[in-house]
Amino acid sequence: LFGFALRLPTSKASDRLLQPLWDFLLFRHYTLVSSPFFPVLLAFSCYFIFSVPFAILDVLGERAPLFEYKIQKQRRPTVGMMLRTLGTAVYNHLVFVLPAVLITNVVMPAPPLPAVAPTVWELISGALGVLLIFDTQYFFWHLVHHKNPHLYRWVHAIHHDYISPFSWSTQHLSAVELMTVGFWSNIDPSLLKCHPLTIWTLSVFSIWMSVEDHIGYDLPYSPGAMAHDIHHQKPSSNFAPFFSHWDRLFGHFQYPQS
Repeated sequence: LFGFALRLPTSKASDRLLQPLWDFLLFRHYTLVSSPFFPVLLAFSCYFIFSVPFAILDVLGERAPLFEYKIQKQRRPTVGMMLRTLGTAVYNHLVFVLPAVLITNVVMPAPPLPAVAPTVWELISGALGVLLIFDTQYFFWHLVHHKNPHLYRWVHAIHHDYISPFSWSTQHLSAVELMTVGFWSNIDPSLLKCHPLTIWTLSVFSIWMSVEDHIGYDLPYSPGAMAHDIHHQKPSSNFAPFFSHWDRLFGHFQYPQS
């Protein structure tokens, strides 16, 4: 049912910069990366790994040197809050995401993995294109769900259970929102005909950005944490997930004056 055919190169090995990495993945980890469940495993693993360091910071509190960057120092997540949000993410993946992947693979099996890696330009341009498309989709979806009280209550409100976001709350979502985001995350790269390596790289990067938006610390390198923290404090602002051009265009961008 889950068999995939590996198309081997018919000519000399490609001299593309990413080819050695792609060959390593194909020939050393083919069973893993060809599985239809690999993208889910990659995404959830990144969410977990990226969240842990900031969870430790929250537990340490004032004892951690980086606590000075905490945006809402008066609001700190408890261990119970962390376990609740992590539990929501695990439940959604077990009950909704994994069955959806299984059904999709039966109805529409994935094509064989290509033998040739993408060029660096193909990877960067494809990832940027997907980010821009997703940013547009989520901005308008997010805006509508905040403007419509019924949609907000039944679909998006759970994500605003906490005024002060923290890393684990990144995926504290309703099943509808998670599946909507998941649908876009799968269809957008397909529309742009992105290479699997581009998709996987983008998955790691976008999940890092999503977690970073929710960490609750305005670290020197952090581009999005303050903006999204303000959104949780003032839900009429900062709707876009990655960029700010849509918020600026529609007058929803807010950021503290330096």
